[in-house]
Order: sequence, then structure tokens, then C-alpha cells
Amino acid sequence: MAKFSLPRNSRVKKGKYVKAPEGAKNVRRFHVYRWNQDDGENPRMDVFELDMDDCGPMVLHALIKIKDEIDSSVTFRRSCREGVCGSCAMNINGSNTLACTKPIEDLKGDVVIRPLPHLPVVKDLVPDMTHFYAQYAAMEPWLKTVSPPPAGKERLQSYEDRKELDGLYECILCACCSTSCPSYWWNSERYMGPAALLQAYRWIADTRDEATGERLDALEDPFRLYRCHTIMNCTNVCPKGLNPAQAIAEIKKLMVAREL
Repeated sequence: MAKFSLPRNSRVKKGKYVKAPEGAKNVRRFHVYRWNQDDGENPRMDVFELDMDDCGPMVLHALIKIKDEIDSSVTFRRSCREGVCGSCAMNINGSNTLACTKPIEDLKGDVVIRPLPHLPVVKDLVPDMTHFYAQYAAMEPWLKTVSPPPAGKERLQSYEDRKELDGLYECILCACCSTSCPSYWWNSERYMGPAALLQAYRWIADTRDEATGERLDALEDPFRLYRCHTIMNCTNVCPKGLNPAQAIAEIKKLMVAREL
């Protein structure tokens, strides 16, 4: 991961300015973070003027228009365009969100687009998610059981028990929550972060899972769980409307309960 890190003394400088086509009346300016590890230059902010009468309504539409029609070297991730895959997570006007579901009309003034904060940058708006995914894998996000399954049947769950998973399973691993958390910024090597902990609670709360004690043991650490200070940034920015802070609080309650 270190090879993708920005130079210590790097400073974002002004980049190129591309004006909208002559005669365009509905013009918006988009400031796009640019950095390429191969050219040895400091990061810069390129400015693109777009005619909004010839552009889709979402920030991702603007980025695709810039890449397709103005500068093909602009680099970002995107896939579903429906807020399902989490690929296009980035920082837009100071807040982490998904470019595909963020309406341009909701943003006042110029639109400033940067990669997710406090992650190594691969190129432009593409962060290195290696560590983030490793933390997710460390939560062992699968059903763990010791009892044999019913012969020829699924492990069934009541309607009420299934409802307990609402607000947990919908996470798309976009990393908006974790990269908005100050505790994660400063302790990401040891603190698991809101996304991973939300996933941990998703399996702890699943009545079919038989490894609750084992999962809680794995989180019994001054940093892995308890670096959460309930700042609530994670909940405020979640593009799916989930509440990672509540999930973390529920894990803490279970930790206390088993001690008593």
C-alpha cells in the first residue's frame, strides 16, 4: 500500500481549466482531484465547465461526460449506476457519498470531487481499498455453525428473527462510513471501522449463527471495537441510510452483558 501514498509534502495545486462550449447557458463548474503516481507531480485540481442542458442529473453523469468528451485520462470507479455496488464512492463537496445517486442540483455552487479521504490513492479518484477489504474479511462474514443442518433443509428463521437483520445486510461496502470516521483516520491499522463492525453485528444478530462468543472474543480489544466514540459521521454519510453507530453500540452492550 505504501507505494500509492502521496508524498509527505504534497500540496494540491491548480490544474487546467476547461471552459464550456460556446453558447452554453446552463453551466456548472466541476473541480476534479487529479494525481498520477507515475508522473512524479503533486496532486492538482482540474476544473471542467459543463453544459448541464447536455448532461445527466447525477454527479457520475458529469464525470462520465468529462471522461468521454473532454479528458479520457480522468480515472474513477463505477459499475451499477444504481447505488448498489458502491464502486463510485467519493468525497463530493466535503461529504462522502455515491456519485451515481448524488443529484447535481442538490449541490450549491461549484462541485468539488475528491477521492475518499484518508485512504492511499491509486490514481485520481480511485482509492486503494486493500486494507478496508481485509478488515471486512477479518469479520468472517459468513454463517458459522457447529450443529448439523436439518436433513435436506435450509436453516430456517422466523419472520421476527429475520427482521432483526434489517438495516445490517443492506451494506454495500462503499467505505463512505469508515473514511468519514476520525477514529478510523488515526487508528485504521487497529480500529476495525464502522463498515467492518456493522458487518460483524450482522452475523452476531443472525439467530442461525452459532459463533457469537467467538465473534465477540475477536473484538475484545482496546482498539478493534472501543475506538468508536459515537461521533456519528458514519451514520450521517451512509448512502443507504444505515446506522453503523447503533450496530457498534449493540456490540458494546453484548460485551457488557456477557461480563455481568
